[in-house]
Parts: sequence; structure tokens; C-alpha cells
Amino acid sequence: MVIPCYNEEAVILATHSRLSSVLEGVGRSYEVIYVDDGSQDSTRELLGSLVAQDRAVRVVGFSRNFGHEAASTAGIAHARGRAVVVMDADLQDPPELISKMVELWDQGFQVVYAQRVSRRSDTAFKRLAATLFYRLLSRLTDVAIPRDTGDFRLMDRKVVDAFLSMPEHNRFVRGMIAWTGFRQIALPFERPKRFAGMTKYPTIKGIRLAISAILAFSTVPLRLAAWLGAISAFLSLVGIIYALASKLVFQISIPGWASVFIAILFLGGVQLLSLGIIGEYIGVIYEEVKGRPLYVVQERLPLNEEVDK
Repeated sequence: MVIPCYNEEAVILATHSRLSSVLEGVGRSYEVIYVDDGSQDSTRELLGSLVAQDRAVRVVGFSRNFGHEAASTAGIAHARGRAVVVMDADLQDPPELISKMVELWDQGFQVVYAQRVSRRSDTAFKRLAATLFYRLLSRLTDVAIPRDTGDFRLMDRKVVDAFLSMPEHNRFVRGMIAWTGFRQIALPFERPKRFAGMTKYPTIKGIRLAISAILAFSTVPLRLAAWLGAISAFLSLVGIIYALASKLVFQISIPGWASVFIAILFLGGVQLLSLGIIGEYIGVIYEEVKGRPLYVVQERLPLNEEVDK
């Protein structure tokens, strides 16, 4: 089990209690890896108490907040099992689904991902944004990324090894798992409301994740910038021909300040949009070539090990 945590003091003990009951019923040996993503509340202390109470618990503590994707990756990298399940700590990923995931894994499926039946627990804005995002992503990429899914999924060790072989920093974990292929199946479920605390993915973070997903799995925006440039150049050529024909053939004088003003705004907008798209991709390249680690581990429990270099 891999569970990323960020300021989850209000729910973490309840999560572990429910999770432990489920895992005991599965009848397999297991470990639970909590990744503290630089929490600023008492989450780290509570996780330390769980380590003292439960031998199956391990904790990986970051030196600061590196983000959910990095925390998920760190937990998966530390996991030793033949299968790895990633779930959120807020109990919106019901631990009771794990038994069914294991059953499907035993049947030969190498990825079992939980797929929401509906988004009734989300706001109207979030439902609309999610719908638009998944439709846009499906059109921009050749990778079949399942809709209405989070990171709650079971992965076979072969899938885990393939995932860990990907070194990129601009990570969209659910897309990367889908990219690996293997035999995958959806497990439909009704996602409950958050047990306690507040969401760790406000609108701004959600937009950033959406942009990261598109940049990581599609070059279509770059082609779009090229097409916009071609279209604007064509329209400009048409305008030049029209202006010359009006003057030389039909002897019509065009005052034209309005048309010139509109043309300048149009071309300027296309140029700025194209530069913005290119800049996003250059930013991703910049992050990759720096070669910094994806995360820095401050401590590991129960054994305190050396901090990652």
C-alpha cells in the first residue's frame, strides 16, 4: 500500500484503522507505506506513532512539499510487494475496494484502476472541468487514459518496474501507468465525500496538473501554434492581394486604419499564443535538463536512513 499524505492529521488515524481491517481480511502479507509530502500539521508525528504500533507501517518523510505526483512515485519506489496499491489518505478512495482489486489481479489483470461511476460529490464547476479535461486529453494524445480515474489502482510488479524506469520530472502518474500497457481493467465505484479536512487540489493546482498532463503526453499544441501561424500568414496574404487589387485595378482608395489595427492585434495575439505554447514546452525541457532529484527524503521510519542526494 502506498498512501501520499499532506496535512492529513484530521483523517490519517481513521484511514489506517479502516485500511488495516481490510488488509487483514485479504489474507496476504502486506506493508503500508505512508509518504509525508512535507506536511505542516501533526501528520508526521501521527505517522510516527503508527510505526510504533504497527510493524507493517513504513514512513517516508520529505524535506518539503514536492507534490502528489512525486509523493506517489516515492512510495512506489519504496514498495517491495508483488503488487502495489496507491490510494489517497482522505478516504475518498474506499479501502474496501482493495479486496476486489486483489481478486482481479489473481485473475491475471496487471492494472486494476478504480473508476468513478459519477461525480456527484464534486461541485458543478469541477464536474465540468473534469469532463472538458478528459475529452481534450483523449483528442490530444494517442495514449488511452481512462476517464474519471484518480491514482487509486493496483499495479503488478511488472507494471511498477516499467513505471519506475521512466525518469521524467513532468509526471502525470495515471497517464504514465496507462502508457505502459499491460492487461488493465476498470473497477467502477461511487466516490464518497471527503471524510475530513480540506481538498489538497484547489482550482490552481488542478489547472497545473491538467497542463502537465497535456505537455507530458502530446505535442499537438506545438502543431496548433504552427497551424495558427500558417493561417495568419495566409489571411495576411489575402489581405495584401485584396488591397493591391482595389488600388491598382479598381482604383479604390482604402483609408484602412481600422483594418490595420485589427490585423496587428490578430497577428500579435497569434504570435504571443504561439510563444506561450512553445515556452511551456521549453520550461519542461529546462526542468528535465537540470537533473535535480524528483524529491528529497528527510527521514525514513522505522529505520532512519541517509537523506537522498
